[in-house]
Amino acid sequence: MNKITSWLISSAVIMLVFPWLAVTFIRGDSGMMACFFLFFALNPVYAIIVGAYAGKDIKRLWALPIITVAFFLIGAQYRGRYAFILYALIYLFLGLTTMLVSALVKKRR
Repeated sequence: MNKITSWLISSAVIMLVFPWLAVTFIRGDSGMMACFFLFFALNPVYAIIVGAYAGKDIKRLWALPIITVAFFLIGAQYRGRYAFILYALIYLFLGLTTMLVSALVKKRR
């Protein structure tokens, strides 16, 4: 399997499947805690990891952070809630910044 395909599958699982599982199977306050964990811990860390990987070959992989954010917006089922756009912009900023830093570090070596 192609490395890009594996990253796309992992992005789909983290940004689409995990929120669906949290909303579907976890009820009440526990579901809210799971969503907080996704929004404030897992998704930002994953955006940073995707950006660091994309910075290794920026010419081929530049779209990975953007696709990850697009999966997040699809998974959040945006219905006029501006908080999801804010989260998406933060994840995009983290991914693109990490991608550029990773590319600069690779270039210096």
